[in-house]
Amino acid sequence: MKLSKKNAVVVRKALSGWVDEGTLSAEQQQHLLQNMQVQPFDWRRLARYAFLAALASLVIAITSLFTDSWLLEQLSELFSLDAPVRMAIAAVLAVLVYIWALRRRLRYPDKRYSNEAILFIAILLTACALWQLGVWLDNGSGRVSVLLVLAAVLYGVIGWFSRSGLVWWFALLSLGNAFGAETGYLSGWGAYWLGMSYPIRFIAFGTVLIAAALLLKPPLAQRGLERVSLAMGLLYLFIALWILSIFGNYGDLDSWYSVHQIELLHWSLLFGIVAAAAIWLGLKNDDGMLRGFGLTFLGINLYTRFFEFFWDSMPKAIFFIVLGISLWALGHYAENIWRLGRQSQDATDD
Repeated sequence: MKLSKKNAVVVRKALSGWVDEGTLSAEQQQHLLQNMQVQPFDWRRLARYAFLAALASLVIAITSLFTDSWLLEQLSELFSLDAPVRMAIAAVLAVLVYIWALRRRLRYPDKRYSNEAILFIAILLTACALWQLGVWLDNGSGRVSVLLVLAAVLYGVIGWFSRSGLVWWFALLSLGNAFGAETGYLSGWGAYWLGMSYPIRFIAFGTVLIAAALLLKPPLAQRGLERVSLAMGLLYLFIALWILSIFGNYGDLDSWYSVHQIELLHWSLLFGIVAAAAIWLGLKNDDGMLRGFGLTFLGINLYTRFFEFFWDSMPKAIFFIVLGISLWALGHYAENIWRLGRQSQDATDD
């Protein structure tokens, strides 16, 4: 078995502890140690960062196309084709890349990062095909939610059957955008739909998504999609709560400018209560993701209120002194928690 240096230390301590307790004999310990190989370099982490850098380079390359006159000329020839032809080209390329990525996953399941990178390219090609479909069928209504629903269905089916959390994430992202676009269309692109601003709509959307992730936990977990679904629901919910705590249920900026921040305090309290509930549920169920969301957005809530209430009323020198001290205290507290965790793990291993 090949292990990183960090994991090898943990395994050695565990084996030594089991020998001391009499669970393992010294001969069994030596036999297990002989079958353990320590990797001098973490190639898996390098692979992850390399593929992330490659995808970032791809995005930069695409944006750089628009500054290259020769490439623009070539692209203009491509876009001189009819929209159905452009859609068909992108769709065929997307299908071929999906087939390549999924076959590669079956043959090389351990090459996780390169497989996900190829899937990401297929996702982009799918988006291009849907974009050209929209150009082809555009009737001037501005109802883009239909295309977004189609994207959610396509990504959802592919993500479900391929058990890909990345594609499933794009399905839920498309579904959220479709919800926002459709409610905007139904309201005539006004500020309110059924009396709700966009943040309140997405609080409801995030809550429904979280409830669906919990109710459908067994089938989602079987496909490896349960955590992604729950994380997306939490992300929609907490970002909407954060925006609501800043702007309230005001769709008109002129009305919002005349509002005192204290009048929005009840939204901040709601934000804090939901974050505290996530922390409590995370601690109760030993769910690191829930704890992480709760702690992160509770901190965002507190620092947002600090900037709102004291940016204008407090001298800037004192403001940044207090901010720096609070961040120092937060870092010191986090460091102590980390040290206690390490000591507890070491004591358990010993």
